[in-house]
Amino acid sequence: MRVTRAAAVVVFAALSLIPGACGRDDSGPDVIEKAAETKTITIGVIPNQPNLSLKTDGTYVGFDVEIGKIVAKGLGVDPANIQWKDTTVPDRERVIKDGTVDLVVATYTINDARKKAIRFAGPYYVAGQDLLVKVNSTIKGPEDLDGKVVCSSAGSTPAKRIRSQYPKTRLQQYDQESRCLPDLESGAIDAVTTDNVVLLGYAMRPENAGKFKLVGKTFSEEPYGIGMKKRDRASCEKINEILQAAARDGSYKAAWDATLGKGGKSAPTLDASEMSHCSA
Repeated sequence: MRVTRAAAVVVFAALSLIPGACGRDDSGPDVIEKAAETKTITIGVIPNQPNLSLKTDGTYVGFDVEIGKIVAKGLGVDPANIQWKDTTVPDRERVIKDGTVDLVVATYTINDARKKAIRFAGPYYVAGQDLLVKVNSTIKGPEDLDGKVVCSSAGSTPAKRIRSQYPKTRLQQYDQESRCLPDLESGAIDAVTTDNVVLLGYAMRPENAGKFKLVGKTFSEEPYGIGMKKRDRASCEKINEILQAAARDGSYKAAWDATLGKGGKSAPTLDASEMSHCSA
């Protein structure tokens, strides 16, 4: 069948008005709407970060998991109805944009480059980049990394910082920094770098007792946000309200104490004035 150019333009214009016709990034309900209509929510987490988000026999535990439960409850979703989805550092943006998940709660640093593609609620925690080394290592900070092999997650903020600020370091990258640990234990690499709370989780694992230590000299600020689709400002603002309420009623502190707080670090104080990214 022959279609004139004018007719084709009309057809294209009509299709552009159909939800999802221009790609899944702009389709589907907002997070608030989905939660209200279906009483479910899908949250992306990294499944192998001890005390943050660790998957064992199909069950997820950790601080990021608890934050996800707090948000879900605030949206009217029973935590039992959360659908957890495994993701990786390089895939966090993709699973938000293609609709695989509604939210990502996965040690997700808020930065200007990411804010161009997605929207962030929070931050719900501010971490700092650190180094995990063997207990007998002489590395005391990033200034000692010249010529050393350092491992991190591909595409992560810590990996990019090592490459740009410490160019004499040899950078090894995996899709998940947990894959760096066997190399650290064997001596194939000299250090693992990512956020201090992530490294703390690895060091706290019983199987790693006496093997590794945190250098304890952070060299960045990593504000953790909850990622969602760029267009969903209303849900972003609602989640900020939920986080602020959790700080007031003690549920945020309880989430911390049950997970990362077991390492002896006191629960941080949420600063509502820093939750200003929804308008970006």
